[in-house]
Order: sequence, then C-alpha cells, then structure tokens
Amino acid sequence: MRTAASDARLGFLSKRRFVIGASDTPFPGGADLSAVSKASGAPWILWGSTLSPFALKVEAMLRFAGVPLRWLPAQGRFAEALRFERRRRALIRGRIALSWPERDPQGEFPLVPFLFGPRGENLYDSSAIGVWLDAQGWTREAPLLPRADATLHFAVRLVDEALDEVGLYLAHHNRWVVSARDNDAGARLAREMRPLLGPLAPLLGRSFPARQVRRLPYLFSVAPGGAQFADLPARLRPPRRFGFPPTHALLDGAYALLVSALEPLLGAQPFLFGERFTIADASVYGQLAMNRADPSADARLRHLAPAVHGWVERIAHGEFRGHRRDGRLALAAAHAPLLAWIADTFVPLMQQNHDAFEQHRARGETRFNERAFDAGRALYDGVLCGHPFRSVAKSFQVRVWRALRREWDALATDARAQLATLLPAAVELDRDGFAAGTEIIAA
Repeated sequence: MRTAASDARLGFLSKRRFVIGASDTPFPGGADLSAVSKASGAPWILWGSTLSPFALKVEAMLRFAGVPLRWLPAQGRFAEALRFERRRRALIRGRIALSWPERDPQGEFPLVPFLFGPRGENLYDSSAIGVWLDAQGWTREAPLLPRADATLHFAVRLVDEALDEVGLYLAHHNRWVVSARDNDAGARLAREMRPLLGPLAPLLGRSFPARQVRRLPYLFSVAPGGAQFADLPARLRPPRRFGFPPTHALLDGAYALLVSALEPLLGAQPFLFGERFTIADASVYGQLAMNRADPSADARLRHLAPAVHGWVERIAHGEFRGHRRDGRLALAAAHAPLLAWIADTFVPLMQQNHDAFEQHRARGETRFNERAFDAGRALYDGVLCGHPFRSVAKSFQVRVWRALRREWDALATDARAQLATLLPAAVELDRDGFAAGTEIIAA
C-alpha cells in the first residue's frame, strides 16, 4: 500500500516537472553567489539517489560547475539525514522558501532531485538547477544553456527535453526489462537509504523493485505475450496489461537508434555540440548513466556504442576531457540523426499526448498522470515509430511541449530555416497536436 511516507522515500526517482520558459517568470538573477559559495568551501547537499537519472544529471552539472557536493542520505548519518528530510518536507509544504524555480500552484510537488545550499538555498528539478547555475555565475565562462545563438539554444533545449521524457522510458526499460535478471537496484537503494531508514532499509530494498516493475506500463514498457520472463519471481516479471499493445520492441528499437545517433558525435568530439559541456550533455548522461550498474543494459551500450559508453564512464568519474571554456559549439549536419530520432519519438509523442489531454479535459476529466493511469482514466491510443501504444495523458508533458512550441514560434525565420535543414521533412514543430489525430479511451 502506498503511503505518504513511502512516497517520500521513493519520490526522488520521480520525473521532474519544471519547464524552462513555461511562464513569464524571469530567470533567477541578482547577486553573484558563486564566488561567496566557492570561497566558503561548504558542500551543497544533493538529496536523492544514484538510481535516479535526474539526480545523476544534477551531479554532472554540479561537478562541471565546480560546486562541492555531498549525497544525502547516502553519505550522512541519521541525525543529518533526518534534518534534511525534515527540510525537504517543510519545503514541499510551503513552510520554508523555495529559491528556484518559482513555486507552481498547479504543479505536482514534491519533485526531485532536491539541492540544498549552505546559505539556505532550496532548489529542485534538474533542468531548473541548470538554469540557476548559469544565472548565479557558477558557469559564467561556459554556460550550460548557450544563449548567444538562438538556433543552438533551441537545439540544446530540444535534446534536454527529449531525453528527459523519452530517455526516461528507455532507462527504466533497460533496468527492469533488459537487466531484469541481473540488476541489484533494490539492494543499492537500501544501502543509500540506510542512514535515514536504519533497520527498515532492507524492507525498502525488497519492495522497491516490485513497485518499479508494476509501474512499467505507466513508463511505456508493456511486455508481449509468451513466457520470456517465466524464470523470474512473479513480482519481478515485466508485466503485460489488458488492452495495451506490447512496446518492448518499440523501446528496444528506439534505444538502438538513439545510441547509434550519439556514437559518431561523441566519437568525433568531446561533447554533443562541440568543445563545451551543456545541459544537453548532462541530460543524455543522466539517462544513460542510470544503467551503468545494470549489467545487461551496460553491456548492451558497450556493444552498440563503445564511444558513447566510454564517454559516459568519463563523465561518471568527473572527467570533462576536451572541455574548453572558450570552446566552439555548433549545430552541424552530424546532428541530423539525433534530431531525426527526436522527430520520430519525442515530437509525435508530445503531440499525441497534447491532443489526448485537451480532448479528455474538454470532456470534464480532471485527473491525469500516474493517478489517472492507476484508475484507468485519461487513456489514449497512439502510434510511435510504426508501433501502436496506449498511454495516459500527462499534464507535465503538455507544459513541456507548449514551452518548446513557444520557443520555436519565437525563433527568427532564418533560425528555423537552419534547423529545418537538419530535421526530417515530415516533422511539424509548428503544430501543437498530431496531424493524424489521437484516439482517446472513454473511462
């Protein structure tokens, strides 16, 4: 049974919800705090788990920016872990101030990872933390989000959001399906949570894998018929779901296409867009690094894309080899396969989700996301890469897509034309919805 306590313990594995550009709120500015923080040498607290791709993304950005950090609860003792857990709960309940992003009254809070600063700073959401690092001067000489070139800025944003959304499905599929027989995620989570949970940690270590396997259909991974996983305990078998088309082949194919698009890029240059690390690199790293400790999934990446695998390992060890503060960033023909992957996966998924959300809302639906999925509400049927799928309308993906659409519409004509030369002819970034329409499922 899910309780507030269990959700609090597991919440750091949830999807982030902040959307860059989703409101008219200015980016966080004001005094440059980076020099003060660097001078003090006091570590920042990254509250989360190495099992979360978004926490790994934040860790990479903090390391790149030179921000001293400690992981909690894993690297703390009980009293310290409890103190920061109470701080996290107070933040969620609005009892202490949120430094960034601005609190969204319609948002699904709590969200993670959380970042706590030595001067009382309280932040959450991986992409929002990247924006904050830029605004506060930590990355002044090499911003995570390049702003001088509008076309490049949009491309970096597009990669970041695509990996945060579609990449998350691939990472979870790789852990709980591809590495179903050899991942030890439950045991690792128990070790990381032991400072806070003490003797209860092993119970979490046992319950967590079963919970995540049950959630696979919500995370887009639906097993086909047959007995591929009959040797596993029932609680760890990737599930089918009545009325839902199988999606394992879809996800396996999407993953192979993604890493094949990344391989020539990261085999020829230090980072995705050249000689500097950006938030797009952090996002790609987070989703791929989630599976570093999942043996079968890790072996698959090493086999399919050895250059990408080596790049992930370097970032994991804090090595930003080849980075130059004044290094060149560029959008080039070599990025066409990656942009094509985004056009084939992320764009149609966001458009179909947008259609489903609007249709369900017009019929009076008020429940979306995982709560709706669990109740069999706000469902829709779609097609991705030629494969049918069934999913639930997700309000946070609507906000992500609308923000990107506004940025696309705001681009100058020549900037859009430059991007269009690298995108498949059929992609329609100027459409909120899906050209072929979306079929919703009546509750």
